[in-house]
Amino acid sequence: MAMNKLPKLNLRDRAVLMKTPLISGLAPSVQARMLELAMPGTFAARGIIFREGTEAEHLYCILSGYVRLFRLGRDGREADIRICGPGDVFAECMLTMGPRHRYSAQAAENVTVARFDLQKMRMLVEREKEVARALMQVTANNLLSTMECVANDRLQTAPQRVAHYLLANCPPEGSEISIRLPFQKSLLAGKLGLAPEALSRAFSTLKPAGVTVRGRLIQIHDVSALKQI
Repeated sequence: MAMNKLPKLNLRDRAVLMKTPLISGLAPSVQARMLELAMPGTFAARGIIFREGTEAEHLYCILSGYVRLFRLGRDGREADIRICGPGDVFAECMLTMGPRHRYSAQAAENVTVARFDLQKMRMLVEREKEVARALMQVTANNLLSTMECVANDRLQTAPQRVAHYLLANCPPEGSEISIRLPFQKSLLAGKLGLAPEALSRAFSTLKPAGVTVRGRLIQIHDVSALKQI
């Protein structure tokens, strides 16, 4: 596991962690205990954070960058389960569903995370009901997000999935707008449950609706037309 260990959270990372759903709603004294448990680490782009089947030791909160969670098929193909970004928590299910990971995690780009030792977190959860509630909320949000992705996969065509993502990330007003993807298009494909070539075909299908793509920059020339997809 290609991880660089850092001695402690720097001020910026502490500030980011304090704003995450995992910690932001806790009482100050409990926040302090969580910060004491947080161990920072960095992973280079494409570095494996953990592999499916390995023993789980930590849950993670992303401070910067993006992480892809995926399963590996018998034929070697990879299926993305979820794309996690800053503030997201993953491997939290290992608190109760250990001991081995059910999926793999890979840094999609250079990533900084806060790691929490699972055994210490279990002890803290038993003592602090606030932490238990926060983790339950995080787990519920992750579940609902995954269920939405599954539903979209069943109910929407590829162009509709792309259009839904673009509209969800549009400013509330404006007929012509530009969006810059926060990550590579290959990661967007995984997020939407599409193969990269299927994403390219979907963008081509959306051209008549005024969607043009230049690298990570996506221009929408007619928002109302996109809403009709």
